[in-house]
Amino acid sequence: MEYLMMDRWSPYAVGVGIGMLSWVAFLLSDKPLGCSTAFARSAGLLERLFRGGKVDEKPYYREFKPQIDWEWMLVAGILVGAFISALLSGQFAWNLVPDLWAAEVGAGAIPRLAVALFGGFCAGFGARWAGGCTSGHGISGTLQLAVSGWIAAAGFFVGGILSAMFIYHILT
Repeated sequence: MEYLMMDRWSPYAVGVGIGMLSWVAFLLSDKPLGCSTAFARSAGLLERLFRGGKVDEKPYYREFKPQIDWEWMLVAGILVGAFISALLSGQFAWNLVPDLWAAEVGAGAIPRLAVALFGGFCAGFGARWAGGCTSGHGISGTLQLAVSGWIAAAGFFVGGILSAMFIYHILT
């Protein structure tokens, strides 16, 4: 069980694990892996606290009912699993501003949180606009050999590389 306590896992082993999880998801639920719909459903659940049953009348929430489903539990499992992994590897630490960010941008927590929230909003908006996220298009789409999945996966890599280069001044 030492591999559970490693700082970094083999990307090949993790890839095989995600592939097996995808197979099990298809086998048991007849649905591909995906996370972004869980966030949309969570927004509906939150809105329901304030607006009650009126939320269910919205066309969007007729298609994506605000409920806790298996995708929602997948997201919860990702969070719990990441936390347990960080604890087991001894890497868990409360850190609002990562060292690399502090060195390149500054040590202020407010700008870091603002950028993280803005980035999260953009990623969530883009995922819903595209009809899926990196796990939906990149993992499940490529697993099904969908051309759109492969195009999306290539776009994720190119976008991530360009964003990192821009943020960390490598592009200049």
